[in-house]
Formats: sequence, C-alpha cells, structure tokens
Amino acid sequence: MAIEALGGSPAGAALEVSPRRGVRRRLGRWVVAILWELIPPLVALGLLVGGWWAYVEIDDTPDYIAPSPDQVWDELVDRPDFYVDHAWFTLKNALAGLAIGATVALVLATAMAHSRLIEKGLFPVAIIVKVTPIVAIAPLFTIWWGFGVEPKIAVAALISFFPILVNAIVGFRSVEPAALDFMRSINASRFEVFSKLRLPSSLPYLIAAMRVSVPLSIIGAVVAEWFGAAEGLGRLVQVANANLDLPTLFAAIVVLALMGIALNLLLSIADRLLLGWHASSRT
Repeated sequence: MAIEALGGSPAGAALEVSPRRGVRRRLGRWVVAILWELIPPLVALGLLVGGWWAYVEIDDTPDYIAPSPDQVWDELVDRPDFYVDHAWFTLKNALAGLAIGATVALVLATAMAHSRLIEKGLFPVAIIVKVTPIVAIAPLFTIWWGFGVEPKIAVAALISFFPILVNAIVGFRSVEPAALDFMRSINASRFEVFSKLRLPSSLPYLIAAMRVSVPLSIIGAVVAEWFGAAEGLGRLVQVANANLDLPTLFAAIVVLALMGIALNLLLSIADRLLLGWHASSRT
C-alpha cells in the first residue's frame, strides 16, 4: 500500500522503511550501551559475593561477626518495604543536596573561570569548606536547623560542592585556543562563547565530577542522619550497629552500595550517549 501511495517506486518503499530502521538502530545503541554498563559490574559483584560467601562458610564465621550473603538476602526479601522507605529518605535528601551543591558550584565556577581576581578571592573559602570535617559540621547543622531534612540536605550539598567546583573551572577553561580565537573573530558575546564553546567543552569534566560527587552526597546524607534522624539508612546502620544486629547492618550497607552503583551506571550511560564524540568515551 505504501508503494502504491508513492507511485509504486522502490524509492517510496525506502522512505517508508528508513525511519523504522533509524528507530531500531537508536534502540539498538541504547541496549548495547546499557548492557555494556551492566554486565561488567554484575560479574564483579557476583565474584565479590561469592568470595564473601566462601570466606564465611569455610572459616565458619559466627553470625554476630559477619553474616552470610544468604542471611542478608533473606533480610532484604523479608522486609523490602522497610528498606525501600529508609533508602528513599536518604536518597531524596542526598539528591537534593547534590542539586544545591552543584548549582552553587557551577555559578561560582562560571564567575571564577571568567575572572582570576574572583578566583583568588573565593577559592580559599572553598578550600575551607572542603577541609572542614563533616562530622564536626553535621552536629552544628542539627543544632541550628533541628531534626528535619534541612541538615541532611545541607551536609550533602557541602560535601558534594568542591569536586564540581574544581572540575567546572578546569572544564570551562579547557577550550581549544583556535576555537576561542574564531569566536572572538566573529565578535561573539561572552554568553555565546560560554554557551557554545566553554559549556560543551566542560561536559566531560562535569560528568567526571558528578561521578565523584554522587557517592559523596549519599555519604553526607548518611553522616547527617547519625546526628539526628528518625529514619534513613544512616539511622538504620547506627541502630543496627548498637544492637549488634549484623544482618540488618549489612543489608543497609548493601542497599547503600546498590544505590551508589545504580546512580553511577546512569552517569556512565549518559556519558556514552551524550559524549560519544569525546576520546574518553571511545577508549
């Protein structure tokens, strides 16, 4: 019918089929990218769990020292909603803090990349934020803002701020001199140079920074929960450790690990799909 509608020519059939082929190719690339990111970590995790299980069984390790993987699995299967609720509390605070920290870091990095004077003035302050121990700041945030989500978000923002700031500054300045000279030769504005040249060039650096900051934001949220929270994986780890409830403790750690791995896999997929032109995605 498609060929008749287009005059019965083979070219008409090609026009009919080519969009479908394009969709299939894009779906194929998505599937390959996802499998490429999933299979290696699953194999590594399988080897890790196998080694853990072999050590516990061969050494006949007591449950109060290290539970076996099947005990942790039973704990997760018996109470999935329990762990999902705690994980969601920690995750949403970590991501909110990451978003705030990333936004502040990008704004400051943009200003510093365009002005050495601003960089010299603000970078020492950023270093002070970086070197201040989180375990010293988290209790203060709890005293100032109470036991709600605000201290958790603030700690997550604080701990994820510095890697994004440093990588963004380097990325904004890592442009090809010839491309920068061309933009200036056509009288491009600062905004055009930033949006069309500096920002695209900085994407590999920003994704690398996110790979570092995403786990840090989760750690920040967990540490903040130790100093005042009614829920969350950090609170769960603290209570389980105090009660010597090792299956619950290990189950919470496994959930934290899976959370970090899942977020990192999303970043890896975004890296391959968005930065296929960059050398780091081809090697």
